[in-house]
Amino acid sequence: MRLTLLIPELIWPEPGDTAALGDLPCPALATLLARASFSRPSTAGTTFDATIAESFGLDPFAPYAALRLLGEEISGVVPGDHHWACADPVHLRFHQERLILADGATIAVSAEEAVQLTATLNQYFADIGEFHAAAPDRWYLRLAVKTDFQTPPLSAMAGRRVEQLLPEEAGTAWLRKLLNEAQMLLHSQASNEARTDAGQLAINSLWLWGPGQLPQGLKTEFDSVWASHPLARGLARCAGIACHDTPASLDALLSQANTDNPLVVIDDLLAAVQYEDADAWRKGMITLEANWFAPLLAAVRAGKLTLGLRASTIYGALSWQASRSDVWRLWKRPQPLKTLATSLAEHA
Repeated sequence: MRLTLLIPELIWPEPGDTAALGDLPCPALATLLARASFSRPSTAGTTFDATIAESFGLDPFAPYAALRLLGEEISGVVPGDHHWACADPVHLRFHQERLILADGATIAVSAEEAVQLTATLNQYFADIGEFHAAAPDRWYLRLAVKTDFQTPPLSAMAGRRVEQLLPEEAGTAWLRKLLNEAQMLLHSQASNEARTDAGQLAINSLWLWGPGQLPQGLKTEFDSVWASHPLARGLARCAGIACHDTPASLDALLSQANTDNPLVVIDDLLAAVQYEDADAWRKGMITLEANWFAPLLAAVRAGKLTLGLRASTIYGALSWQASRSDVWRLWKRPQPLKTLATSLAEHA
């Protein structure tokens, strides 16, 4: 078996942060990273969305909305040949003269709020398109007309400073108008007043991104995808390959997988990095060490599989390839992840 793991934010973005990286007990991962063949095509930071899209032959401005929708479990709503945009619910606030974004998962949008707010939006914007809530924190806008614009994926903006909500282009003037009106409409809703009264963050804006139609003839090197993230699942379905839930461990994968070239997507670290939660990231890494990296090292060393490890990080798209002969290169000594992060930052 040739197994590929995609783990966004595998390396903590702040090399000097000892709270995250200090004495991190991940010896198996350190050994794999030290002895595997390493590549970094670019030192520019990359997103999870762009990295997995590239695995299916797509560029960084892929039609993420249509693909993510295809991976959702929502009855009666399919991408078809329509143009879609992600219209995810967010909270925007000013902090030290900067506009900061909190995503829907962080502000805990309820299913009832999602249904009520998208219904309200549909009443006011029927001529623009139709809003759908596939999940409380993942909304979609089926556009009445084709619209091309480029904004970063929500995964790149959550917990971050927002420079602009939409590009200042003539062709997006009507979309900026829609967003402004949607913000005023959301602000006036009783559910948001109740949130504010309860000390919760209001759902006061939308993050519009990933517009386009479902691509045709999608190809990939993989023959199965194991993922819980709807974008990964949608890519698998679009490419016509088997899709399964992310297994809890390597042992669980090996007991179920019957293909030669699976892709496993583990996005457990993503939110911790987005919101600078070093403790959560550290705990996630320790769990991955026990469930994945330690058994992976043993399996590769025994010749049971070859490993490809990919990570989207602030340091760029990182890739390691490890075979049995690689992990027996004993002269390549493991180093702490803090040392690796420092080296990646210095050579950016």
